Amino acid sequence: MKILLFLAIFLFPFSAYSKAVKKPEANIEKRPAPAVQAAPVILTHDTPGLCVFGGHSGNLFDNEAAFNSVIWKSDVVYVGETHDQLQDHMAQLQALKAMRIARGSKIAVGFEMLDSTLQPVLNDYLDGKLTEPEFLARTDWKTEWGFDFAMYKPLFDFILQNKLRALALNVPHKVVAKIARGGLAGLTPEETALLPNPVAITTHKKYLDYLKESYGGHGDNPMAKVMTFENYLASMCAWNEGMGSRIAAFLTENPGYEMLVIAGNGHIMYNAAIPASVKTRIKGVRQASFYTENAVKCPETMPKEHKDVANYMWYINHPPKPAPAAPVAPAPAAIPAAAPGK
Repeated sequence: MKILLFLAIFLFPFSAYSKAVKKPEANIEKRPAPAVQAAPVILTHDTPGLCVFGGHSGNLFDNEAAFNSVIWKSDVVYVGETHDQLQDHMAQLQALKAMRIARGSKIAVGFEMLDSTLQPVLNDYLDGKLTEPEFLARTDWKTEWGFDFAMYKPLFDFILQNKLRALALNVPHKVVAKIARGGLAGLTPEETALLPNPVAITTHKKYLDYLKESYGGHGDNPMAKVMTFENYLASMCAWNEGMGSRIAAFLTENPGYEMLVIAGNGHIMYNAAIPASVKTRIKGVRQASFYTENAVKCPETMPKEHKDVANYMWYINHPPKPAPAAPVAPAPAAIPAAAPGK
């Protein structure tokens, strides 16, 4: 799913297809975790549940106190998503509610779903100058993002009800796609102004392996027909750096605020994408990344292959997608009645 989304933006770029903050105590994974409950965690389709493991330690954070302790000690919280999974968005809302307890109204929510040029439209919506239908029309949500707004509506409603701030994080899709085809040098001055200068190119081995898989792991590799891997890498880094620089600028200008970042899992994995960009821009920033992973039941221990994918692995039971409707067989042709006397 994640790889197909990357393909969509590059192969079909015009349709839809993350003052200094106070110094942290220590790496959040090295802090002692609160005592966990003995009762087993049951994952349901009604709520995301709290089946959360430390991505480095493997410790289980399966109760509200343990979860809140992570949220409250962080300056930036990333809760990743598979875009079409409602329960991932409910997990994001759960994190936002925990933030509200600790930070009151000093919270901002950053959205990958909106590019930075739409910040004035987002501001008008939050200020009550636009209705929800007007907001969706002005942002061209259906075309530019494409995933059902109903899944994100609880987040926006909570922001509106509690008078929180929100940030349009993304780099315009057309700019990302243009970099993929012709590199950073092919941008106009106006397009370049939408990105930080310079754009850091990641050297993180595991993240590079992931990007190489997304670029070339599809049989005849359709992406290679329209771009080189070097340009694809530059586009991905520009995408992440653009969002990271927006987050860092906001936190620097608004000390005491905490930010929840709503973005696809691919933008937070290994802390090598958006979190790495923010870390280079704010000394001592405290970050916690949650990678949301589908699981029918809460594992007894975190799978080895998930170690270090993020600060935390959040296992959520995604409802099965409805099976496609079976084709309706054509009605058999009526047998003509025999003529009289035949």
